[in-house]
Amino acid sequence: MTIAQVSEKYNISADTLRYYEKIGLIPPVRRTPGGIRDYSSEDCGWVEFIRCMRDAGVQVEALAEYVKLFQQGDATKDERKNILIEQRQKLVEQLEKIQKCIERLDVKINNYDGIVVTAENKLRNGFADGETSICEKS
Repeated sequence: MTIAQVSEKYNISADTLRYYEKIGLIPPVRRTPGGIRDYSSEDCGWVEFIRCMRDAGVQVEALAEYVKLFQQGDATKDERKNILIEQRQKLVEQLEKIQKCIERLDVKINNYDGIVVTAENKLRNGFADGETSICEKS
């Protein structure tokens, strides 16, 4: 398969495929006599594996280490598992940060709704004594 075909099949840009090959995530792909990459089914297996791991949130740097260890054989199985555990923990931490951001936004949205209702009531019912703006803080 050509790089364009692999790119389309796995929804990865050709530039990304070249980069993955350059940093060792994908073993060097054979070339045609004209110098065009010719992806074998094994190469495509690597692309699919890398895509799966990236979709799971594994960072490129960690994945490069994982692939390097994988190529060293079964003796590195525990080290590879530890990389996945560390990557999972990083995702959990990111999820916790995102949850806190969502909670902050929920508070702001809820407060915003209260401020808007107050302002609408002022418009509807008029200002209280001494008030001159609907934008004053309550």
